[in-house]
Amino acid sequence: MAFDGIVTKAIITELSDIIGSKIDKIHQPDKNTVLMSLYNQGKHLALNICIDAHNCRINLTTHSRVNPLVAPNFCMLLRKHLMGGRIANINMQGLERIVNIDIETINEFNEIETKTLIVELMGRHSNIILTNKNNIIIDAMRHVYATNNSYRDIFPSCQYHVPHTDKFDFIATKNFDDFYNKLNLDIELPKALVEAFTGFSLSFANSIIEKCNLKSNSKNEIQVLYEYILQILNNSSSLSFERIYKNDKLSDYVLIIDNSNEKYNLNFFIDDFYFERETSETFINSRNSILKLILNALKKYQNRLISINSKLEECNEMDKYKLYGELITANLYRINNSHISHIQLENYYDNNSIIDIPLDIKYSPNINAKRYFKKYNKLKNAFKIVSEQKIETERELDYIESIVYEIDSASTLEEIQTIFEEISESQIFKDKVKNKAKKSKSKKNKATAKFAPIEYEIDNYKIYVGRNNKENDWLTFTFAKKDDIWFHTKDIHGSHVILRTGNSPVSNDILIKCAQIAAKHSKATISSNVPVDYCFVKFVKKPNNAKPGMVIFTNNKTLNVNPNLSED
Repeated sequence: MAFDGIVTKAIITELSDIIGSKIDKIHQPDKNTVLMSLYNQGKHLALNICIDAHNCRINLTTHSRVNPLVAPNFCMLLRKHLMGGRIANINMQGLERIVNIDIETINEFNEIETKTLIVELMGRHSNIILTNKNNIIIDAMRHVYATNNSYRDIFPSCQYHVPHTDKFDFIATKNFDDFYNKLNLDIELPKALVEAFTGFSLSFANSIIEKCNLKSNSKNEIQVLYEYILQILNNSSSLSFERIYKNDKLSDYVLIIDNSNEKYNLNFFIDDFYFERETSETFINSRNSILKLILNALKKYQNRLISINSKLEECNEMDKYKLYGELITANLYRINNSHISHIQLENYYDNNSIIDIPLDIKYSPNINAKRYFKKYNKLKNAFKIVSEQKIETERELDYIESIVYEIDSASTLEEIQTIFEEISESQIFKDKVKNKAKKSKSKKNKATAKFAPIEYEIDNYKIYVGRNNKENDWLTFTFAKKDDIWFHTKDIHGSHVILRTGNSPVSNDILIKCAQIAAKHSKATISSNVPVDYCFVKFVKKPNNAKPGMVIFTNNKTLNVNPNLSED
């Protein structure tokens, strides 16, 4: 359900409790959000105002947000004008999604002065505007000029004008007949409601029609609808949200009348709902952004490997060119020094079988022989260089594929951020990662970086699983002890798994369960037979200049396990 005028009115009714609260702090965690810390009668509250196009809302919040080190200009302006002020009133105009928060402050003459924070919750046209007692705009989060497809100016020193609408205000309707006459019943009833009245979203219209079980556009049924809307508007203390789930996840909500007499807080439901949605959207956007960058690098190196393999195939012909040069040189005394297109000679390396050698007609046989030797030497040198390039490219591809596995396995925004930090340090992505993203990582962040590997406990043994390459390195080379046992899927990308042995012997059953965990945390998680290598940590080494998560090991054994069987 959209955060429409009906929901806004219900939220504002609850927010009447913050009248009289003192504004302690003001923060602007991002370009769309303002957080105001309030204090009232021994209670600390936080008012969240968000004007994001898809998640615009106003509500009390319990979720903390990370604030920028330097406050934005609009935040500084709000602090200057509103800090220490008290909320005198909070209201909205009809069912229009415009909230007015009147705040009493003390001016430079030690007089009480009222300023109004106007919150317009209108999708992509949402805004936060601060006005003085004369309704003159002090400033706004977003400046709008009348020339930019708008009928009003929103910038400092301009008179504030309420957005114009041709729709009717439901609250201003006199009775049912007045309501009925304003509907265009030539179209579907949900659409007729939305087009006639402010504050009604299509999702709200559909939900109340379903709740009223309306089957037609008859006057009697529309009167039932009218009375139900009145009940919602006049019984704010009896409202709640019905949760709508999709694929076992909370996807939407519907405002309903709740006669259970149980206390229900609409603000905190909205707070949790939108916080989870924003967190999910941020995670998906960050994940897709990094995944796109990595897949581009993966494609680049795959194309490079194709080119290298093509060159190696060409290098496979070098022995043939050497043979041509030797046979021509050995038979020069028998060949007329004439320009010919090919020559047939006996191959003394193959029982004197006849071989046809192509020649460049522009050159003599002697020059052709030298050209073949030159081509041989060139391909010989190229073979050595390209072979080294292939090894390095395959190593880089292996590392990039491990990053792809990390992203596929990531489930939180923190894990995505850790992956981004890792690739920011890699030469592979140096041209892709923005410089400002590199600079944002301070030494302090590196020094205080904390790892939290996944933990299991089986038969009093602790098992730890790394969630990304950097955590894998830390887990194996910093956290683990030399007599702990290290597990990793054989030739398959996956997490490092550490079994804490406590210097005690480990049964084969525990080893199998640990191998199952390693297989479960790998790309082979859906396979039924996965080989897992294991050895003592002291036999695991990190080569010089190796990529994060890349190790070599010795003295290992291998177990074949099914990760889909329970390890308990």
